[in-house]
Amino acid sequence: MSIEFKNVDYIYAPGTPFQTQGLTNISFKIRSGSFVAIAGHTGSGKSTLMQHFDGLLLPSKGSVTIADKSITSNTSSKSLKEIRKKVGLVFQFPESQLFEETVLKDVMFGPLNFGFSEQKAKEQAIEWIRKVGLSEQVMNKSPFELSGGQMRRVAIAGVMAYEPDILCLDEPAAGLDPEGQKQMFDIFKNYQREGHTVILISHNMDDISQYADDMLVLEHGHLIKHASPKEVFSDPDWLKKHFLDEPATSKSARKLKKGGFQFSEMPLTVDSLVNEITTKLKSKGGNE
Repeated sequence: MSIEFKNVDYIYAPGTPFQTQGLTNISFKIRSGSFVAIAGHTGSGKSTLMQHFDGLLLPSKGSVTIADKSITSNTSSKSLKEIRKKVGLVFQFPESQLFEETVLKDVMFGPLNFGFSEQKAKEQAIEWIRKVGLSEQVMNKSPFELSGGQMRRVAIAGVMAYEPDILCLDEPAAGLDPEGQKQMFDIFKNYQREGHTVILISHNMDDISQYADDMLVLEHGHLIKHASPKEVFSDPDWLKKHFLDEPATSKSARKLKKGGFQFSEMPLTVDSLVNEITTKLKSKGGNE
């Protein structure tokens, strides 16, 4: 499902002494079925942008088009429900999305809200509770009895249970251990491979380089680059200038390159780095 932002501005508290420009003249298109990362230093407008995908915030100027449905400053709440059925948003602190008395009821809420039958909502909830790595033993517990990591998984399951066409994630793996982070990102990547669009906000350039195929970079509410991760990460001086880290994999590759190791292209993932090194070493051994 494609997405287009056209000349979008967003102003917080307009007409008051607290008026602040959140976004300025943002325009871009996202192709259907892509995995898009949104990057930028703190205060760059990432979360403000994300909240425009499902109409949680309406543009002060310009328009957002999702599946031929346009969101403008005049869009009514009634017309947003159809869009929100297609767009699921997991907040930076997803545990704040929890409110039901049991985990099962919490995860069932989304499907029920969007027209699933009671039985189908329950089936979807159980399936996604399992998929995010929680046991059936937690289903009848209060979500507020769980650990922070478990609460995060419940909130993610609650959005994914109604299987929106577009999944928006704001730092979804924060607070999870490395194994839990990999598990969740593998789930998101598989969700994309099934034909969905995934949009990720992350400060972790390793996650972006590993999973994303498209990238938006924001700075002070402006879109300063829209390109593939390979292109964005190809210039470490540009990254430094805009206060972005370089992925650990490409940092390692650059060190090897300084030592004389030649790469056919700069690797961004661990697998691509290992494959490049293995191929070169085998080739070198064969020549000797």
